[in-house]
Amino acid sequence: MDFPTQIYLDGALIDGSGRKEVINPATENHIVTVTTAGFVDVGRALQAAKTAFPGWAATSIADRQMWMRLLRDEVVAHEEFLRDCVHHEMGKPWVQTHEDWDRLVVSLDFYAEEIARIQDYGLSDRAGTHAHRMVYEPAGVAVAYLAWNFPLLNLAFKIGPAMAAGCPIIIRPSEATPISAYAVGSLCAKIGLPQGVVQILCTDGYDVADVLTASTIPQVVTLIGSTTTGQHIMRTGATSIKRYSMELGGNAPVIVFEDADLDLAADIVTGVKFSNAGQICVSPNRVFVAEAVREVFAEKVVVRAMAAKVGFDKTTDITTGPVIDGRAWARIKGLIDDAIADGATLLAGGDRPAHLNKGHYIAPTVLDNVTETMAVYQQETFGPIVSLIPFADETGLMEMANDCGEGGLTAYLFTRDLGRAEHYAAYLRYGEIQINGVKYDIDLPHGGIGQSGIGHDCSNLALHDYLVQKRITRALDTTGFGGLNP
Repeated sequence: MDFPTQIYLDGALIDGSGRKEVINPATENHIVTVTTAGFVDVGRALQAAKTAFPGWAATSIADRQMWMRLLRDEVVAHEEFLRDCVHHEMGKPWVQTHEDWDRLVVSLDFYAEEIARIQDYGLSDRAGTHAHRMVYEPAGVAVAYLAWNFPLLNLAFKIGPAMAAGCPIIIRPSEATPISAYAVGSLCAKIGLPQGVVQILCTDGYDVADVLTASTIPQVVTLIGSTTTGQHIMRTGATSIKRYSMELGGNAPVIVFEDADLDLAADIVTGVKFSNAGQICVSPNRVFVAEAVREVFAEKVVVRAMAAKVGFDKTTDITTGPVIDGRAWARIKGLIDDAIADGATLLAGGDRPAHLNKGHYIAPTVLDNVTETMAVYQQETFGPIVSLIPFADETGLMEMANDCGEGGLTAYLFTRDLGRAEHYAAYLRYGEIQINGVKYDIDLPHGGIGQSGIGHDCSNLALHDYLVQKRITRALDTTGFGGLNP
């Protein structure tokens, strides 16, 4: 298969000055060598975006919608190719690549429609001497940094609202998974998207990426990644006042009360935890289980872990693929081994699956008797590990669930007592509380609290990360003076 290798810069597909080998983590085989942007390329991209901004900002909503739908049509027409890119660069199970591709389709559709619903509005005047209105305008050039865990989905969450809002966007995909983003760049080139409106380039090192952040050209910097990376970007971007939109790390708690539907809870915990090899920011990390149902629930989770299919096969419904690379594998294995050494009980998994001697695979793992002193409790595991923490009563449970370190993204509650669920939902410090289920979609806000981020992906709230408001005031009398005191 011929995978794309060129960066998309200033309306053209070109060879960047650097080179990066892309490895399939399922096979550990070379896929393709892509070109990457160096300092000169990044400088060109910034100037191209700056040049494009006035014209793209002034483009009518109807014309922006037209371009977004043209791109959407190409994404639909190239479904299998785009999914193949994700399948090979991540080793992601084939069925799970559909979500990546589908989110790009629905994002382009949703934001093309949603931008038309953003309306200017009037303000009342206490003295009746002036008329006021608030108008929305594009914020300016945007720079987006993407995580590797959902290469197309993460791109979708940025390209949709930026294009709709009228902001030229420079997208920097992860160096681990650049080829699906490069494929989108080739589709932008195919439809003849105006120069500089979208640019997609992997950089030749993090110091080159820092040039994007440190530049005074971008007005919006957006990221899907770790809290540590978010902090670095904000420090680097302090050369000018910028708007930030960041979806960062999570350490999601799950509370399974004694009256919960245990099969439902086990399905959701294992479904989210073992899908994508647990490399999901909202993945359940610390599962607090009422002592009264602990053994039954643990057994249900273990059954599902043992039944999970692990591997890389386009023709088979695989549950769990590999983690992204050898370094991630070693980190996750270290968390498991440290927990066991500190007293946790291994109920399933814990190592490489016996039938796979190649690839960065960790078998779906279940640990019991996890405590708050263990690294697997304190850190976002970003791997297929279910950590069970029993609790005898609710004393201190809220505090333990909120003790998430740097995370404040998602929490899960399972109970038939909706009063109790609402009580916990009110006090849990997370941007999303999922009660007896889980739901994500393009029209639902997705964002964290505290160290888990700023702003939102998805919904109309994401559009507002790329829009600024301006007040226009007109005097109704001939003097035009309404007073200077606010």
